[in-house]
Amino acid sequence: MAWDFSTEPEFEEKLEWIRRFRAERVDPLDLLYPDRAYHPLDDETGPVVRALKQQVRDQGLWAPHLGPELGGRGFGQLKLALINEILGTSSWAPVIFGTAAPDTGNAEIIARYGTEEQKERYLQPLLEGECFSCFSMTEPQAGADPKMFTTRAERDGDDWVITGRKYFSSNARTSKFVIVMAVTDPDVSPYKGMSMFLVPSDTPGIRMERNVGLLGEGPEDGMHALIAYDGVRVPGDALLGGEGQAFAIAQTRLGGGRVHHAMRVVGQCQRALDMMAERALSRETQGSRLADKQLVQADLADSYAQLTQFRLMVLYTAWQIDQYNDYKRVRKDIAAIKFLTPKVLHDVVYRSMHLHGALGVSNEMPFADMWTGAAVMAVVDGPTEVHKITVARDLLRGYEATPGLWPTQHLPARREWARKQLENL
Repeated sequence: MAWDFSTEPEFEEKLEWIRRFRAERVDPLDLLYPDRAYHPLDDETGPVVRALKQQVRDQGLWAPHLGPELGGRGFGQLKLALINEILGTSSWAPVIFGTAAPDTGNAEIIARYGTEEQKERYLQPLLEGECFSCFSMTEPQAGADPKMFTTRAERDGDDWVITGRKYFSSNARTSKFVIVMAVTDPDVSPYKGMSMFLVPSDTPGIRMERNVGLLGEGPEDGMHALIAYDGVRVPGDALLGGEGQAFAIAQTRLGGGRVHHAMRVVGQCQRALDMMAERALSRETQGSRLADKQLVQADLADSYAQLTQFRLMVLYTAWQIDQYNDYKRVRKDIAAIKFLTPKVLHDVVYRSMHLHGALGVSNEMPFADMWTGAAVMAVVDGPTEVHKITVARDLLRGYEATPGLWPTQHLPARREWARKQLENL
């Protein structure tokens, strides 16, 4: 089979515009407002952010993950991967381009499974970029294991009543609505007994117990909520998709998102490698440049090779999704890039940070957030171990146990087979 990652010249021009626009217009937001990307716009940030969003729209690049019927360009996963590689170095860029998580995944599933009324009420504000949403799935006692979820949604007349607790519900603090995954039939398999609900964040009974921050964030800076659903009553039309479809819906939103996460990390690693090379050429010690030290050269070479291999695998995975339009068929490679993502980010960023010495571990360089991201990438969208198991199981399906005592490549048996083959000439 032939495969090709190339894109047409017109799209390459768009990528160049994105690079320049992000560097000249969006990166200043990261420097001046580093912790406000996922907060509602105010008098200070609003005029600037809206003006930048309009420039993106004028280029036809707003929410590029969406199909033309929703105002996007219908870019496939390969093109989206190349876009996310550029946006990945900025916390504000996904907001400016309408590709911020979890809003992208939430928009995708509402567009695919929502009713017309749900699309008008929840999807349209997301597409306009004036609100944030939350995906409320994992639980404090269960993590991401759906077999251990206990949050229930029970019928009460025409309504549903949701009771339980959800943990690490990202952006709940500033969201206008949450998508809640709850058990609706405990007597069947968890994969068939859970449903999703669209719930406005100000619905009575939703109680934010606390907002959890990431490593290094202050206690008031957290954006990942522990939420109690204390008998939250919603009408029957709050159900997203059919009853019992929650697991299938969740898998739909996660496949492409893992590719996007991986390519954003590629962009971050390239930035770290750039800083590493610059430092190696700029700093002298013990009578010569760092670039002349063999151990530094080895770290540079390892980082380049590791990043290039990873980038090619992510692009290949994205290409396969475009070719087959079947996330299940590409599941093994999606899982593989998922568990490679934190490893590559950790290794490349650490080498660059270490080469910068004391400056590298200070708050005057950007390494802290980048390196923390490696730990985050190891748990978002499912822990690394789960994805390794997926890869191994899918891989083994293509093999069979040896039919006899010895391995099929056992040399004595192979030589005997070879002799018989030649005797029959």
